[in-house]
Amino acid sequence: MDTQAIYDALIRYGIQLLLAILVLLIGLKIIGIITRVISNRLIKAEMDPSIRPFITSLLKVALQLLLVISVASMIGIEMTVFIAVIGAMAFAVGLALQGSLANFAGGVLILLLKPFKAGDYIQAAGHAGTVKEIQIFYTLLDTPDNERVVVPNAFLSNSSAINYSKNPTRRLNLAFGVGYEADIDQVRSTLLDLAQNHPRIFDDPPPQVLLGEHGDSAVVFYLRMWCDSDNYWLLYFEFLEMVKKAFDQAGINIPYPQRELHLIGPADKYKQGDKDKNDS
Repeated sequence: MDTQAIYDALIRYGIQLLLAILVLLIGLKIIGIITRVISNRLIKAEMDPSIRPFITSLLKVALQLLLVISVASMIGIEMTVFIAVIGAMAFAVGLALQGSLANFAGGVLILLLKPFKAGDYIQAAGHAGTVKEIQIFYTLLDTPDNERVVVPNAFLSNSSAINYSKNPTRRLNLAFGVGYEADIDQVRSTLLDLAQNHPRIFDDPPPQVLLGEHGDSAVVFYLRMWCDSDNYWLLYFEFLEMVKKAFDQAGINIPYPQRELHLIGPADKYKQGDKDKNDS
């Protein structure tokens, strides 16, 4: 090959390479603008804040992949070869990152099926807390004592979950044990008065007091009331205190476990030894 041919080839491929680099830079700028515009549109549409990063990041990766394929074709790389290389790399990465791919698929299922969203209080995968953010691979929970829990999406999508915030109302169930000598009607009326006169307890459905169990040392009454989900824990602790005060005022005994201890002194041991000898 003569010098002129080499020179012409360098000029031709050099121009292609420069154009490819220019297209790559401009394309990255355009992709950044597109993702920002999409993100702003999602904000105006009042989409769940935990979903916006997921959608914009997926869109950005997809556009960047298309840009790389276009640039590769500009510099003369055959598309079939390029796609084959990408496929082989994707297969190898998929084998190495099976867990991450499962988490990714779990995140997609969570966002599509929406068993919970950011701000919901859930219990799942052995943890309970408020959903802070649903990321591509993990879901972030904030516990009531402000601990951050990172839960893989695969666990959340493949196991049962309790969403305490899904419904606007909840039933508050409390159990109170009283002595067997207590008057059943008095206990029922005391509990009903507290529930019916509380401003945060619903009249419909009405509160219920049921005798639910004959325990070893107590008769157990169940108090069932309906309230707003946001007031559940406030009412839970409030009624525990209110019922204790009301029972004390009404003279209703709340039994507690008691144990009798018989102490054997030295004289008792001697008497017990003589008794054993006489029996023998």
